Amino acid sequence: MIQVKNITVAYGDLVAVDDVSFDVPPGFVLAVSGPSGAGKSSLLWAIAGAVDVLTGTVEVDGLVITERPAAAAHGVVLIPQGNGLARVLTARENLTIPLLANGNDPDETQVVVEKALAAVGLAESGDHLVEELSGGEQQRVAVARGIAQRGRAVLADESTSELDSTNRERVLALLQTQADQGAAVIIATHDPTVAEAADGHAVMDEGRLTWVRRL
Repeated sequence: MIQVKNITVAYGDLVAVDDVSFDVPPGFVLAVSGPSGAGKSSLLWAIAGAVDVLTGTVEVDGLVITERPAAAAHGVVLIPQGNGLARVLTARENLTIPLLANGNDPDETQVVVEKALAAVGLAESGDHLVEELSGGEQQRVAVARGIAQRGRAVLADESTSELDSTNRERVLALLQTQADQGAAVIIATHDPTVAEAADGHAVMDEGRLTWVRRL
């Protein structure tokens, strides 16, 4: 369960998220749409503990989120816009290193990594350096890294923006699978087809959230 209670995020005088509250239960996919600069990324990064909130609180399954390392250890997965991959590492290494750093068994990690790469259609690209991959392929590696972590909360920031329709549907299905396995999922998106596929849909504009569809 993601619980966002009256959070405000500001960068100096710029208010990026303005007194936003909502809950996302396990098994639910929420799409947050809106124009560039509306506050979508700041909202997701605040939930992930990657930016500080000025007021309000974020809680995920009993943990009040105040910093990124603790949130990540608690299973709050952030798939950032721009992918956040290490370009000098291979696709496989980008998935493997975070899992090993979290103490996962090496043999199990290898299996999980190969399944995740196959799930995004990159089973044959694991040994390619990230800088050798196309933008869409890099985006799929970032998604694979996210789903490999099997989080209790999954935050996907524009994770389908560079994908064709086939791979967009593939990624949406994978995020839905994360929800089916018990995760609370939030997708920030510009794409109306992505918003339509989600269980709920909210729109951000100038830091404020309004609901289009909620359960």
